[in-house]
Amino acid sequence: MYRSHTCGELRSDHIGNQVTLAGWVQRSRDLGGMTFLDLRDRYGITQLAFNEEDNADLCAAARKLGREFVIQIKGEVIERSSKNKNLPTGDIEIKVAELKLLNASKLPPFTIEDETDGGDELRMQYRYLDLRRKPVQQKLLLRNKLALETRKYLDDQGFIDVETPVLIKSTPEGARDFVVPSRMNEGEFYALPQSPQTFKQLLMVSGFDRYYQIVKCFRDEDLRADRQPEFTQIDCEMAFVEQEDILNTFEGLIKHLFSAVRGVDFTEKFPRMTYEEAMQRYGSDKPDIRFGMEFVDLNAVAKGKGFAIFDAAETVLAINAEGCSEYTRKQLDALTDWVKRPQIGAKGLVYVKCNTDGTYKSSVDKFYSQEDLAEWAAAANAKAGDLLLVLSGDLHATRKQMNELRLHMGNELELRDSNTFKPLWVIDFPLLEWDEESGRYHAMHHPFTSPKPEDVALLATDPGKVRANAYDLAMNGVELGGGSIRIHDRQLQSDMFDLLGFTKEEAEAQFGFLMSAFEYGAPPHGGLAFGLDRLAATMGGSESIRDYIAFPKNNSGRDVMIDAPSPLNEAQLNELGIKLK
Repeated sequence: MYRSHTCGELRSDHIGNQVTLAGWVQRSRDLGGMTFLDLRDRYGITQLAFNEEDNADLCAAARKLGREFVIQIKGEVIERSSKNKNLPTGDIEIKVAELKLLNASKLPPFTIEDETDGGDELRMQYRYLDLRRKPVQQKLLLRNKLALETRKYLDDQGFIDVETPVLIKSTPEGARDFVVPSRMNEGEFYALPQSPQTFKQLLMVSGFDRYYQIVKCFRDEDLRADRQPEFTQIDCEMAFVEQEDILNTFEGLIKHLFSAVRGVDFTEKFPRMTYEEAMQRYGSDKPDIRFGMEFVDLNAVAKGKGFAIFDAAETVLAINAEGCSEYTRKQLDALTDWVKRPQIGAKGLVYVKCNTDGTYKSSVDKFYSQEDLAEWAAAANAKAGDLLLVLSGDLHATRKQMNELRLHMGNELELRDSNTFKPLWVIDFPLLEWDEESGRYHAMHHPFTSPKPEDVALLATDPGKVRANAYDLAMNGVELGGGSIRIHDRQLQSDMFDLLGFTKEEAEAQFGFLMSAFEYGAPPHGGLAFGLDRLAATMGGSESIRDYIAFPKNNSGRDVMIDAPSPLNEAQLNELGIKLK
């Protein structure tokens, strides 16, 4: 037996016991006649004591051990003379009687500590070492708990865990597919699923009216902190349901998960907001409602005063940064530079300081009187000491820019507390969005989303006004998940494909199996999928999902630890019938 206890288990009531421990050497302290080692496993740290007077050879052997050496010890649990209140095991130590080296270690490329000196790329290259660090382990333990509690809740609700294929047919779902060549069918390719969308719908047709799966999905898209090319979904579908049934069921899931995993209890129903209202108030379909600074429309009071930039703009929007009138010129210039960055795209920033003496100071004083600026302040409910920040331009672009500025100010003013959780259902999304480049409509969610029943007639007359029977759950500015009521009627699905520009032949080739299934008694159905990685990161108070994935890719989609992707040799390519350009 390599160990009788873990390194996080022993306490004062074990004093006098003979124990066997095994783990990694965290650090060593040589105090002359005494040597102390910290022994670590994933459960904790226990101090080991070696006394030169008791056993000089054993003490000498302990001094030769370096960081991350793997050892086994036997000894007696004794009371620690200098207790460490920061360690659960800090009241005891082990008086070592036997020491066995299980494996030596090279000097690690970074320190295996809570606060490490290793950069992101280095830690990803040696991810197996990074995973030894307690903060990373805690993130994966949170994820494990999240998955376990998800299964418990859904099982209690009568959901059935069903696996769906990973090698499937390529279908358009918004992102590029990862494709896999077929050796047995030369010149043909599988695709890795962006989601199990069509399969879960087929399971509803099959009579499994409550399906779930914690499933890997794949999307070939540009990466950022909350995206990975392979990610995990809590994927769910229900039959004989309407939108209200789904929102209530999965609001219950989120409440259960936060209570069981984080000890956070939501006692009220989650608020709801239409997509149009969210865009109007926050410029985002996943607004962070932990703080205010809602958009204020200044069109009525800012236009027509001779300031050409505002007069020519489709919209003039402001936010009120309360208590920020003392911002210096340097700070305001920094904000202006920030919104003018290419990734934000604003041409400039106008400010209005609401001074404590009742006057106003603005970057556009030349065009607006004190009375004009007072009207701006009144429109924004700004009081003395507040600061208005104003952007203008095209409605869609300005809303997007102002959303970014609002979040930036939320960070600067420390209004986005990672331990505060504010959920929001966003409903009534547009069914379609017009793409200027291709000159046709695209599905905002996916082609299988049902329109609102009361809007179906508009599909033939005004498709852009059709609302989708779709919903997202946002929290703290993150989309945790989303879904929709699906189309279950073949004719309506066929009409949808026509509207999206599919020819009859293309629709049949890509989705004929689903269309055929709808002819055999498809029930009304709908579903929702949560991003497990995003949910874990939000619960853990992180913006990046990478630390909640055991072996993630970097921002270039590479696994730098195993050096993937990598070229195939000529024999493999020939076997697959592939010739590279």
